Amino acid sequence: MADAIHLFGIRHHGPGCARSLLRALETLQPDCLLIEGPPEADSLLPFVLHEDMQPPVALLVHAEGDPRQAAFSPFAEFSPEWQALRYGMAQGIETRFIDLPVSHQFALEKAWESEAQEPAASAPEEAPLEPVTDEPRLSHDPLGWLGQAAGYADGEAWWNHMVEERCEGEQLFAAIAEAMHALREQAPLGERSPRYQQREALREAHMRKCLRQALKDGHQRIAVVCGAWHVPALASLPAAKGDNDLLKGLGKTKVAATWAPWTYRNLSSASGYGAGIDAPAWYAHLWQQPAQQRAVTWLARAARLFRDEGLDCSSAHIIEAARLADSLAALRQRPAAGLDELCEALQTTVCMGDVAPMRLISQHLIVGDRLGSVPADVPAVPLQRDLEQQQKSLRLKPQAAQKTVDLDLREANDLARSHLLHRLNLLGIKWGEQARGAVSAKGTFHELWSLEWKPELAVALIEASQWGSTVEEAASAYAVDRARQADSLPQLAQLVDDVLLANLPAAVEPVTKALDALAAVASDVAQLLDALPPLVRVARYGNVRRTDTGMVRLVLDGLVTRAAIGLGAACAALDEEAATAMRERIGNANAAIRLLDDPLRSQDWHQALKRLAAFGASHGLLCGLAARLLFDAGVEAADSSAEHMNQALSRSVEPVMAAAWLEGFLDQSALILMHDPRLWTMVDSWLAELSDDHFDRTVALLRRTFSTFSAAERRELGERARRPAAATVAAPAATPWDPQRAAQPVALLRRLLGLPTDGVSP
Repeated sequence: MADAIHLFGIRHHGPGCARSLLRALETLQPDCLLIEGPPEADSLLPFVLHEDMQPPVALLVHAEGDPRQAAFSPFAEFSPEWQALRYGMAQGIETRFIDLPVSHQFALEKAWESEAQEPAASAPEEAPLEPVTDEPRLSHDPLGWLGQAAGYADGEAWWNHMVEERCEGEQLFAAIAEAMHALREQAPLGERSPRYQQREALREAHMRKCLRQALKDGHQRIAVVCGAWHVPALASLPAAKGDNDLLKGLGKTKVAATWAPWTYRNLSSASGYGAGIDAPAWYAHLWQQPAQQRAVTWLARAARLFRDEGLDCSSAHIIEAARLADSLAALRQRPAAGLDELCEALQTTVCMGDVAPMRLISQHLIVGDRLGSVPADVPAVPLQRDLEQQQKSLRLKPQAAQKTVDLDLREANDLARSHLLHRLNLLGIKWGEQARGAVSAKGTFHELWSLEWKPELAVALIEASQWGSTVEEAASAYAVDRARQADSLPQLAQLVDDVLLANLPAAVEPVTKALDALAAVASDVAQLLDALPPLVRVARYGNVRRTDTGMVRLVLDGLVTRAAIGLGAACAALDEEAATAMRERIGNANAAIRLLDDPLRSQDWHQALKRLAAFGASHGLLCGLAARLLFDAGVEAADSSAEHMNQALSRSVEPVMAAAWLEGFLDQSALILMHDPRLWTMVDSWLAELSDDHFDRTVALLRRTFSTFSAAERRELGERARRPAAATVAAPAATPWDPQRAAQPVALLRRLLGLPTDGVSP
């Protein structure tokens, strides 16, 4: 009966291996096809032939109670398993997956996690599940181990040259089986942990059990497609009792399965999913092109890519590159130019030896950015269906390549896009990342987003589905739950900002009430200061996003008043580290209050800064900062600021305190010194009057302060210090105000802003 079983050991994702497998299956014409994969996905196999199923795709099996516990089985168009699945379904052959069910593997992993959390006994700790070694692990990538043994840098290069880039061999699978038998006989058991050995033994026992079931069902020609390492374990079927005893009593986790889009980037081994392929776009090219045209067509695509990026690449370049690649292949005794030869030829003839342009080749023609798609009727959670519908209606198609989108919030469609992206971010589905600090940043009519769809977002969608069946409903429920659990005022303030940016009316009132309740009892001034910037953004730019910010404004008014009242006490008796942290908070809060543009709140805040600016009221760093903020706001004139400086930098003050005050006053900016001659003169006079002893004690502290300036600022300060003293004393005369000149650009400005210009003279 063993003659009825035909084993095909493969290496995942290889076009040459896939072609050999297809030819072998067509010759064998099996009546049963068994493939290494999750049995929970057997019901999803009919989708393989669906016209909307465009690889790369992956089978996603996840625990229903914990979607974060998930397993992916990726497939590309050139994957041997994918071609076997399509062949079996197209021919009407009974096709099954035979790997150990994922439900058992999840239960096993949970049991191991529970054991790891228990207090260790006197026995020594078990080795980690997958220890890191310099050599490739035999059981993970046996063909890669053979490649290194053959003198190649890695198994990928060896397999690429031996199988993928040459004509397919009829005896490929027999050679793989022979090599695996030899490797398993000599494989060192010490390289694998006991837990890993246990899992592999369970997997192979279940595969043999499925083989016995297929024989019992009366199949005469059974084709088994599995990883090359498992071929020796399935070549003979021992007594069933041993396998049944091994599988008996395994735990089980309730799971669900679906198809999910995948990307070439995630197929690459560098992505972290360990799919065992470094060049998916190159393999796709090998699969799609005849052997005689592979090199020329690939070089033509490289030329088009270079030209699209504005790089010089002529037909002569490509002709010379093709000749050089063929010469390299001949020197290396290879049947045809492969990827290494083509890349070296391109770098030599087109890039003139420069490696930088070859990054384009690696990104687009070696790894690639293709994103697969799955049919609309594939089983999915309602949240995913709602997201797909919104992506379609908003014309926001997910792509594997990174794409920058500039949203104009005055446009209805762009505003809806912004709401969707903010809602997804709130749920932890990081499809888009908003640019910070750019020209089109949050707070204006524009938002810049960098979009990149990643396969793991499918798991995040499933996990977020517990909160609701639509994106808006789920984001609202999640925000309300976070508000109930939040115990930090800045965290709640940021949540209010996120909720309003996401336009979640159902969550605004509960979240704002939670913020109001916590703010009423909060006594930590540091938390009050940290909560101001996000709330001010909400209050200031709510009308831009067409959101109601009335409740937020009431809370904000109380926070500013309480922060102003408690600022002096909170800044008393602070050490250097605490003062540095408080300086950042005060600076952020001051910027927020200025942005708020409320005279009453600004007056309260400025009164608090005046109390703090009194020398000796707090750490010198904060006193200097308060004086600087009052000077910038125009609340105190230059004479008053000069008085603060004279007091803080007098000879009676310890150099450490004086240097700290000056550091706070300059606030990491040299502009105030360069553009106000009076302050420059005061600092210069203070330095000149220091005794030698005081100067030696002060200069190191001042060096720390001035080191925060940019190189250009330090250079300009040095040039100014070399000028004669008389040249820096006189302040420039103020330009007289001319109302007629000031009114001339008003008409143009109103026209640019879209405001009525009636009655306004140009």
